[in-house]
Amino acid sequence: MPLVVELDRIKEAVKGIEVIQDIEDGFVAYSQGKVQVPPVGELIFEDPPGDVHIKYGAINGDDYYVIKLASGFADNPLLGIPRIQGMMLIFSQKTGEPIAFLLDQGYLTNVRTAAAGAVAAKHMAPKNVNRIGVFGTGVQGRMQIEYLKGIVDCTDIIAWGRSEESMSSYKSDMEAQGYSVETTTDPGAVAAASNFIVMSTPSKEPLLRAGQIKPGTHITAMGSDTPDKIELDPAILANADVVVVDSIPQSASRGEIARATEAGAITPDCVIELGNVIADPSLGRTSDDQTTITDLTGVAVQDIQISKAVYHAVK
Repeated sequence: MPLVVELDRIKEAVKGIEVIQDIEDGFVAYSQGKVQVPPVGELIFEDPPGDVHIKYGAINGDDYYVIKLASGFADNPLLGIPRIQGMMLIFSQKTGEPIAFLLDQGYLTNVRTAAAGAVAAKHMAPKNVNRIGVFGTGVQGRMQIEYLKGIVDCTDIIAWGRSEESMSSYKSDMEAQGYSVETTTDPGAVAAASNFIVMSTPSKEPLLRAGQIKPGTHITAMGSDTPDKIELDPAILANADVVVVDSIPQSASRGEIARATEAGAITPDCVIELGNVIADPSLGRTSDDQTTITDLTGVAVQDIQISKAVYHAVK
């Protein structure tokens, strides 16, 4: 029988895992062609609004393959249910037998996404971050900051949110953790005040325009994970000195790269994979004057890496 691991045990296991290093190693393996990652499976629902992502893959020669189901239903909080749901399923790469079912309710997707943001910051952020700009005051708006500790030496945040209630809650929670937080409903104010920006919203319209971005700014965008979402004006990518993605094939159909390419603002040959930047830092930021973008659409290798780490911690 496969091992069934409940959420509480998963959260305890994550505390002892080097998540950022595991995700970093996964990106390198992916960009070196060592990982099988089929196209993302997707279901889109309108009433109530929601989406389901099915990501799966295997590292060649590894012991396991992983299938991940993750969903987001915007109205869930009204029902007292977390917006994000899901689980990760681990199977033997040798026999196909089910090994473990991680009933994480989307938690591991949030963790690996936050860890990916930390990896992007490690390799692409300017040396001196004077203020962190955050778009989105939900789970990722919090977890991205949590995983930046030790990588970005800054505790000053300016956060954009859609409602006073969400911004007030965010400010209270983050200040309790030792951060100084200003909130605003003006996207331009965030861009003007910060040189490291995290985008973590499901927006379907650009939140930032090209003329608002200061030279030397780094932006990590992760909210646009389906073809209809967009957080950045395509001209921002056209003006950037370095544009990095987690997956070139995946970015052709989703994320900021896909939307900017459709708009004719960039061409696919200007994009570099994060795993290649990790292996060769000269491909990434080489000056604090450069404006850089990292677009994270979420790759199955992240799910493989964090699933394996949790399984090894609890078995």
